[in-house]
Amino acid sequence: MYIITGSKGEGLSNFLESDVDIMYVNNRVFCLEDDVKSSAFPGEITVLRSLSRRSYHGHCRLLLERRGTTIIRQVDDAFCDDGYGRELLSSDLFVNNWSKVKNWEGIVQHERAGPSIPTTELGNLHRDKVHALHYYCPNILSTWAARPRHWPPTEVVKYVVSLGAFLTPVGLKGSEYQHVEWRVCFNAGEIELISNLNDTQTKLYVLLKMIKNDVLHPRKKEVSSYTLKNIVLWMAENNPQASFHKKSILQWLHEALDALRVALITLELPYYMIPERNLMATSGLDEEQQRTWISTITDMLNEGPRVILRLPKIRQCIVAHPEPFRWYNGRRIEVEMLTLMGQNRNEICTDENGEVDDTDAIVQALNRLIHEVIMDVCDRMIMEGSRVINTQAIFDRILM
Repeated sequence: MYIITGSKGEGLSNFLESDVDIMYVNNRVFCLEDDVKSSAFPGEITVLRSLSRRSYHGHCRLLLERRGTTIIRQVDDAFCDDGYGRELLSSDLFVNNWSKVKNWEGIVQHERAGPSIPTTELGNLHRDKVHALHYYCPNILSTWAARPRHWPPTEVVKYVVSLGAFLTPVGLKGSEYQHVEWRVCFNAGEIELISNLNDTQTKLYVLLKMIKNDVLHPRKKEVSSYTLKNIVLWMAENNPQASFHKKSILQWLHEALDALRVALITLELPYYMIPERNLMATSGLDEEQQRTWISTITDMLNEGPRVILRLPKIRQCIVAHPEPFRWYNGRRIEVEMLTLMGQNRNEICTDENGEVDDTDAIVQALNRLIHEVIMDVCDRMIMEGSRVINTQAIFDRILM
């Protein structure tokens, strides 16, 4: 199985605006908390036991409890001895094994980045692939579910618990066991949580991401979208939902920026799902960058509502003439929808060699509709005096 994670999974970015983060989960391997029995799993399943002692919060090592009858090579070749005759699954070897898998023609694979294997397809489709494992951890999830909260509602909490957890192949930076450690994550549950934010909370999250990209400009993810997401989730949990309304968004933006400033000053931000894990512990933030960002955010807090004028997209919305702005935005949404429909259809029409059947009537119809919209945009741009290079450039620009 695979899960689209990150901003694409949350539905908060344009088609080509950022990389597509994909998490592939092996259904033949299950990892269990210390006191969970493995007898319920059939013989073809490989069972691993988490060993969280002497690992940082939210991380663990994996001991082999039972090798399944259908174990895949990328997993089987990643075991190493723990020094006591037991087999540990190495996160480092696991990623390296997957990075050696041959890609389809036209896909360029880049240097490994932590747990992910970045690729580029067709020159502009960037994907970050992470191979992960199922993690059955009822104790961690029940602890999260039992917290007193304003949000999310009980039925959403239960559903998030039912979605379970995963282990991604990355250890804590600087840890003695980094090469064999795995990080606990809740991608499916967090996507569900984001989808249950109200309109003001979602817009707050988007504004914070814009500030990160357009004002802070982090070089090495010292502050990431994940950092900002956790700030928003904590704010949603700890405050009455009625206080998040459309007239209060600038007030909450001020609160969120202040929370970010405190995190930068103290280098502490609890992970929403496992508060004992500090998200700032491995941020890699140097003192100069820390001082600069604290100063910048302090200035932004002092600006009050005018702070949003720092964001290019917001300024564009304010100064643009409403009619053409709405028209171009409508064409963008139309192209996005047709492109996503085309991707879904391509999956159905793709053979075992990765070749798409271009003769499929629906594929041809979708391509024709996209071309018609792009030509419509080109014609209007020419009428308005813009220089049109080619239709592919217009297509790429629309989806960015």
